[in-house]
Amino acid sequence: MSESTLTERGQISIPAELRRSMQLHPGQRFNWQRISDRELRVIVEEVTPAGPLGVLGYARKLRPDQPRSTDQWMQELREGED
Repeated sequence: MSESTLTERGQISIPAELRRSMQLHPGQRFNWQRISDRELRVIVEEVTPAGPLGVLGYARKLRPDQPRSTDQWMQELREGED
């Protein structure tokens, strides 16, 4: 059995041997279920790889200004080459 300690900020580290054997990665999400007063169940959410369509609209989050045409983007990029 592996052991972890709860920090003041409510964080727990997953022991390295478990991270490796379960192939856990940073950013992965977990669901916590209370089983009893002294028992919890942690369920690892499945990670679905983002395909090429998964990134559509992502750039909009980075630059929330008005949409631009390809010509406008190219002009801005070329101006930065001076």
